[in-house]
Amino acid sequence: MGKSVIGVVITAKNEELQIGECITSAKLLTDTVVLIDTGSTDETKAIAEKMGVMVFDFPNHQYVEPSRKFAIEKTPADWILILDADEHITKELSDEIKKVTSYKLQATSYKIPRKNIFGETKWLKHGGWWPDAQIRLIHKSSFVDWPKQIHSTPQVQGAQGTLNQPLLHYFHGDFESMVEKTVVYEQIEAQLLFEGKKSASSITFFRKFLGELMRRLIIKRGFMDGQIGIMESVYQAFSKTTTYLFLYEKKIHRPL
Repeated sequence: MGKSVIGVVITAKNEELQIGECITSAKLLTDTVVLIDTGSTDETKAIAEKMGVMVFDFPNHQYVEPSRKFAIEKTPADWILILDADEHITKELSDEIKKVTSYKLQATSYKIPRKNIFGETKWLKHGGWWPDAQIRLIHKSSFVDWPKQIHSTPQVQGAQGTLNQPLLHYFHGDFESMVEKTVVYEQIEAQLLFEGKKSASSITFFRKFLGELMRRLIIKRGFMDGQIGIMESVYQAFSKTTTYLFLYEKKIHRPL
């Protein structure tokens, strides 16, 4: 695969049900598509290879950030768009990316808004879910590093821009899978808080739950997305509280 102007890199693990549609959408933008597989035991890699995608293995991790720098380095392109398996590019976004990358270099990275679509049916426009813009388009020569901490952002030299067209993010397909991910991610967040010597007590649990519920449901108007918006606001309050429950558990079980 020779070097191209634009490339797409997708990080995935056990995403056989979604990876095909993700790759198909990526090919609206470019034929240079790379999959970084972080330990799949299903047909994810086979599907990608059958679709003509270059596949690289990366050690198994519970979240994507440790693989981001490796992914960018492995993608043979000047501009790199970063996708997860549950995200899709639209024709409109593809056209906008082609347009901004055809200019003389004005920005070296771009934030892209995301339409967070619950269960493939409901776009959450409120509750803090929109525009949810994240740095996803990076000029490779300006890339410096991507810290390995969960929810970290890339370090890129130069000016930053923001695109108008969004990615489609099909998140939270069902509450069972949501809870499974929450347990993993909030354990990681709790460990970071523990290492930072943060405290947790009974009053913390109520404060975090009610504070996040108020922020999502009332201040960010999550109720305007109807029943699903209310459910998601309550769930995010639960998720935030779970972090501090795990933190409390770590503190009471720490060795003397």
